[in-house]
Amino acid sequence: MTGTTSGGTDTRNGALPDRAARRAAIAAGVVGRGRELDLVLAAVSAGRDVLLEGPPGTGKSTLLRAITKNWGVPFVLVEGNAELTASRLVGHHDPARVLREGYTAENFVPGPLVAAMEQGGFLYIEEFNRAPEDTINVLLAAMAEREVVVPRFRTVAAAPTFRVVASMNPFDAVGTARISESVYDRWCRLVVGFQDAAEEEAIVAARTGCTDAGLVQDAVAITRASRSHRELRRGASVRGAIDLTAVAVELAAMDDGRELRDRVLDAAMLALSARIFLDEASERTPEDVIRDLWEAHYFPPPGRDRARS
Repeated sequence: MTGTTSGGTDTRNGALPDRAARRAAIAAGVVGRGRELDLVLAAVSAGRDVLLEGPPGTGKSTLLRAITKNWGVPFVLVEGNAELTASRLVGHHDPARVLREGYTAENFVPGPLVAAMEQGGFLYIEEFNRAPEDTINVLLAAMAEREVVVPRFRTVAAAPTFRVVASMNPFDAVGTARISESVYDRWCRLVVGFQDAAEEEAIVAARTGCTDAGLVQDAVAITRASRSHRELRRGASVRGAIDLTAVAVELAAMDDGRELRDRVLDAAMLALSARIFLDEASERTPEDVIRDLWEAHYFPPPGRDRARS
């Protein structure tokens, strides 16, 4: 592959010059994730497609958006689900115009795959393992050949910076399909886990603008504790801590005389109850578990410090 970006950057084989400077510029917009940034950036710069495996809320799309912004290429987001048919991914001819004009190039409506290929963008497919098999087959053909044949339209060739990046949550089997070895063979694969407490606190502070370090620490600690609670099969991501903090700040602004920790409990009920998933054997409610987390954080047993994870 040969070509340049709109700014004149040489992208032959996806290799970009001034790698250190570019890496530093991208890292400035991301909290932590140094290793993951290096690996993803190396892969896409080498012209490879990437599969990211990990739970939701671990900053996968944030990392990719930072790279595409630096490269000056589009970030095309697609949600993988049963409705993502091959025609939706590739595109279709406008039915009304077809009735009037017949099939022409002008009445073709590009789907996200064609749009990303033509514009040299990153096609990012969330929950990749929820997409139908025939959709995945079309995608893999485009990855292998760097072009896709669209009947009654034309053969669409990918611009040099076109990349396919997909994500999947290996811990959620509901509504997902098994990914075959032949599919895995097409990707560079990276496992992305949760960040440490300090990085999550920095993310929450940045996203909410909250200057109360204690509140941010409490929100992050309670949220992180949900990931190891014995009655949960999946806890909340940093998004839960972000919403918990934002809601607690608004409750505090109402100045109702309550202590901060009581406001945190209400905020946690609101922010986390839809983000935690009970074990099938549990007979409790999400609210019960959230109260457990709150009590363990603010009222630890004698001899133990307040929870920080």
